[in-house]
Amino acid sequence: MESEFPETDEPVWILGRQHHLKADKSKLLVDISARLWFTYRRKFSPIGGTGPSSDAGWGCMLRCGQMMLAQALICRHLGRDWQWEKHKKQPEEYHRILRCFLDRKDCCYSIHQMAQMGVGEGKSIGEWFGPNTVAQVLKKLALFDEWNSLAVYVSMDNTVVIEDIKKMCWSPPQSSSAAHSSTYLHRSALGRSKSTAGFCAGWKPLLLIIPLRLGINHINPVYIDAFKECFKMPQSLGALGGKPNNAYYFIGFLGNELIYLDPHTTQSFVDSEENGTVDDQSFHCQQAPHRMKIMNLDPSVALGFFCKEECDFDNWCSLVQKEILKQQSLRMFELVQKHPPHWPPFIPPTKPEVTTTGAELIESTDKLFELEEEFEILSV
Repeated sequence: MESEFPETDEPVWILGRQHHLKADKSKLLVDISARLWFTYRRKFSPIGGTGPSSDAGWGCMLRCGQMMLAQALICRHLGRDWQWEKHKKQPEEYHRILRCFLDRKDCCYSIHQMAQMGVGEGKSIGEWFGPNTVAQVLKKLALFDEWNSLAVYVSMDNTVVIEDIKKMCWSPPQSSSAAHSSTYLHRSALGRSKSTAGFCAGWKPLLLIIPLRLGINHINPVYIDAFKECFKMPQSLGALGGKPNNAYYFIGFLGNELIYLDPHTTQSFVDSEENGTVDDQSFHCQQAPHRMKIMNLDPSVALGFFCKEECDFDNWCSLVQKEILKQQSLRMFELVQKHPPHWPPFIPPTKPEVTTTGAELIESTDKLFELEEEFEILSV
């Protein structure tokens, strides 16, 4: 894991952007330091009231999931080419994005919300998550995020279904009444006018996550070129993966080495200021990033892509056709037009009809189970 990049003519790819080391190494380092970097933290309020107040040792994959999602939100609000500079005033959207991830139970994508949503995926709080579990948790938490109203699609069985994604991204925003939703449909026919609820009728920005197993115990070399190709796509959000119980957020590659952000540093909890801004020094990695040989990667990974508009998704599909599906045997994943007939029907996920946050919902269902158990004991 040498820190300095070597002098080479080979291009470096970072999340869909190409950099040339010889010509402009500083531009590359600025691009990397602009990514939001989430690490272990300590001294936050205990998860669930009585749980851990640090995620050191167990939260690394959750932090990587946060980094991938934060990159999607940056692309959505600030654009892929937005740059961060120390002490430079940043737009309000930037602070709002950062506030989504602070270590507080009322922040939409906090470690608290993710750990508690993981309970529904069979993970106890403080247990290590794999890439697929993090993807499922993000999919559920996104339903409570009205500011971004993302469509989160997590592929099943290495297969991405175009028809299902289009159905999900064009489905009208959720609303309390059916009458309300017919106005959305009417609006979307008229174009992207703002609806009364402040939603934009139209394509919901898509976060596409593809959990994969690229081998049995080690990555199968047959997948390496296709895996690297994903980092070149303009829609790339990189990949979640690493080694067992050791998660990294992969953002690019140079030759046969992957470039990643490492969450395994423990920093103190940072809250937002009175005015809503966040002291963001500790949320950007300002040293040269880590690298690892691609062959040392654990075969269990999740690829991420962000498609803000429908044309971005259509473009992604054609890139996949060209670069991923050209492999006749052992394709990294499949892209199909129609929903496979033997699968259960696709139903776009919807938020439970409650006015609670994800974590509160879990607390209330836990209480319900406890009551049911007590009732069963009493009735025996």
